[in-house]
Amino acid sequence: MNISDAAKLSGLSVDTIRFYEKSGMLPKVLRGDRGWREFSPEVIDWLKTLERLRSTGMPLTEVKQFAILAHGSGNGGSKAKRERVAILERHELRLRERRESLEACERYLTHKLSIYRKELQQ
Repeated sequence: MNISDAAKLSGLSVDTIRFYEKSGMLPKVLRGDRGWREFSPEVIDWLKTLERLRSTGMPLTEVKQFAILAHGSGNGGSKAKRERVAILERHELRLRERRESLEACERYLTHKLSIYRKELQQ
């Protein structure tokens, strides 16, 4: 699969995919006879993972660290797996805190709307 197809499937731009590849965030992307990238299903899955991590607000430095731990030398070791779990757990906590903050904002907004709607009905 070429880079345009990979972009469509992953929800990332072609430029972002190139950046991720140059940054070492992807498993090895093979090239065909013409020298063009050929994206395997494994790489597409990683692109989707990276897109999800970024979409949820994970800082790029942590996304990169997570990906390099997964694809670097010794990536199958339990130390690397523990580090990846720790990265995801920290991010999960940030998401939970962000969700709680948004829910508090929503409650406040609902309260204010209720007040203004009552005033408009009088």
